[in-house]
Amino acid sequence: MAQGTIADIGVIGLGVMGRNLAANLADHGAMVAGTDLDAGRRAAFAAAVPNGVACETAEELLAALKAPRVVLIMVPAGPAVDALLAALLPRLSDGDVLIDGGNSHYQDTRRRAALAAEAGVHFVGLGVSGGEEGARRGPALMAGGTADGIGRVAPLLQAIAARAADGTPCFARVGPDGAGHFVKMIHNGIEYADMQLIAEGYHLLRHLGGFSYDRLAETFAAWNGGELASYLMEITADILRTPDPETGAPILEVIQDAAGQKGTGHWATTTAMELGMPAPTIAEAVHARCLSALKGERLRAADTFPPPPPAATLPETFAADVGDALLCGRIAVYAQGFAVIAAGSARFGWDVDLAAVASVWRGGCIIRARLVDRILAALTRAPDLPNLMFDPDIGALLARGEAGWRRAVGAAVAAGQPVPAMASALSYWDGYRSGRLWANMIQAQRDCFGAHGYERTDRPGMVHTQWGR
Repeated sequence: MAQGTIADIGVIGLGVMGRNLAANLADHGAMVAGTDLDAGRRAAFAAAVPNGVACETAEELLAALKAPRVVLIMVPAGPAVDALLAALLPRLSDGDVLIDGGNSHYQDTRRRAALAAEAGVHFVGLGVSGGEEGARRGPALMAGGTADGIGRVAPLLQAIAARAADGTPCFARVGPDGAGHFVKMIHNGIEYADMQLIAEGYHLLRHLGGFSYDRLAETFAAWNGGELASYLMEITADILRTPDPETGAPILEVIQDAAGQKGTGHWATTTAMELGMPAPTIAEAVHARCLSALKGERLRAADTFPPPPPAATLPETFAADVGDALLCGRIAVYAQGFAVIAAGSARFGWDVDLAAVASVWRGGCIIRARLVDRILAALTRAPDLPNLMFDPDIGALLARGEAGWRRAVGAAVAAGQPVPAMASALSYWDGYRSGRLWANMIQAQRDCFGAHGYERTDRPGMVHTQWGR
């Protein structure tokens, strides 16, 4: 370490995300100290941040920081964060700030924030979205913590955040303790579902519509110029144009059809269930990845069970129908996600500003999309909107696309093509707008076998029937 150097912020964990965030901070005038257990990563940090302070140990890093000290933790979620917290807290002072920039579970962040507060240290759970490029050039940042603690690091975070089209930094304090990681978790759940929708759209056009890869690329690029414009749509068009460097075949022809996951989609799904808030399309996206992983079983089943007869001739509007299904499905997914955030905010007393969340998601993050601008406008007009689908502008998009959405899902079902995200989003929409559902039968069944009681339509309170069998 250079003698006499005083750094503005320290970064512990110099993997891809940590190193790129450090370089981003340095680009915006911060003196950054960095350390990692891996010497190779420390060397990569020194190369990426030539005016940074490479430290061999956390103790050396703390000594390089000016007071009050700010430390950004960029290590894998789970035990590694707890181990660092246990090592750092005794060495920190009142007013110091610890930032966890990993994908930690929000309940872990709530617990850690309480531990840090006992030591007089501010703990910030920072949701970071944008991947490697976002970390380097401008991510979306969702911060959870005390107003004082976040206020102390806000200038640094605002400086490195992406900018929306109007120049607003894609950074906000979304609430206390675990709120930032909660919002990031739901962001990732939406990401899972939107990726699944797009994958289903590609698959239908390719395997049911018979589209060439050139035509697929043109179709997705055209969609990216309209209401479906998004980062994920943009990269999908690029992927469809990309040849395999080894064979020259379209790259998707040589990529295995089994997708992995790191757990945040699962967390989003289970959290929605714990809050009693439906998020079926996010759940289906997680299940779809699990199903894709059963490659051997799927190959055996494909040989064992014959496919349905060839589908009837597809209408000329099939591509437009698939586009409608993608847009309407995306609306349903965002509606589910924002409803879960609102439910979490109410449960934990966070007072999350949903419009601020939408504002942050306009740039830098993986799910940035033209739809988010409509969502921000909707939540600005009506902050207490119970569901995004009630907004007149967003509702009008659903009304325009509903017939095509149904045709696309119907064609997929008739042809034996799985579309779990498109279909679950449609069922969510149909269920949400149904004045009377099938739950009366479920209430009756529960009372019949378990004497759980049920509610009547003509008077309040629970009653029980002696069912004759």
